[in-house]
Amino acid sequence: MRYTLPFLLSLALLLIACEAPDDAEERPADEWWAAMQQHCGQAFPGGLTLEPEGDEMLDGDELLIAHFRVCEEDRMEIPFHIEGEDEWDRSRTWILTHHGDSLEIRHDHRMPDGTDDEVTMYGGFTEGLGTAVRQEFQSVERSEETGIWRGWRLEVEPNERYTYGTVRGDEWSWRVDFDLTEPMEELPPAPWGHEDE
Repeated sequence: MRYTLPFLLSLALLLIACEAPDDAEERPADEWWAAMQQHCGQAFPGGLTLEPEGDEMLDGDELLIAHFRVCEEDRMEIPFHIEGEDEWDRSRTWILTHHGDSLEIRHDHRMPDGTDDEVTMYGGFTEGLGTAVRQEFQSVERSEETGIWRGWRLEVEPNERYTYGTVRGDEWSWRVDFDLTEPMEELPPAPWGHEDE
């Protein structure tokens, strides 16, 4: 059976089109990233939702603020401000990086004078695709120490809710939630160690 050259070329192009990934289709991590970036330049109030027994980092009645302060194509910096009795704790910033095939979280912890805290820049990478609402970042060290999957879970429902927390296995172990329905009128100052723009 003989085939003409135009027929063979058409068949080859059809096979390539069927096998090639659809670049226009966003992966869940890309959709999650885009949903997070919708809130760039804004700050939102929140509070403690879950804290394990014996954890005294938060009292539970203080105001918490997430400020989507730095937004670039592949990097976000979200300072986490904690209201104190006399002054605010501005020591923490969540740094998120989009590496194309994975997402990364780092925790930038500073002292009031701007120098690094003793424990800082710890974090991990996503495993798997996650969803457009939820991404999970594994702490390899903590997982290996306990034999249980441990890390951080970040969820976003645009213009509704942003959630940050730690997880052990499938369960939240610590969690804070922020209300995305009403951006704060007054933005907080830069976190410790970061210059005001």
